[in-house]
Amino acid sequence: MSDYSDEDRRIVSYLRESAARGERYFRAKNVAEAIGLSAKQVGSRLPRLAEEADEVDIEKWGRSRSTTWKVTVS
Repeated sequence: MSDYSDEDRRIVSYLRESAARGERYFRAKNVAEAIGLSAKQVGSRLPRLAEEADEVDIEKWGRSRSTTWKVTVS
């Protein structure tokens, strides 16, 4: 996690803590509201974090009006 930017760390930390509490599905706009970033900032980082994050498994789950991400703790 040392190679992550501050924003990346905030996103991964939020997803890890939320997944540990039992939440599984996220949208970028909801994550952004919770941690004080824009939906665009979160949405542009999630595909890369899905490949790089070891702390959580991030999977592109569905697409309706916006992409939903399934997150589980690794």
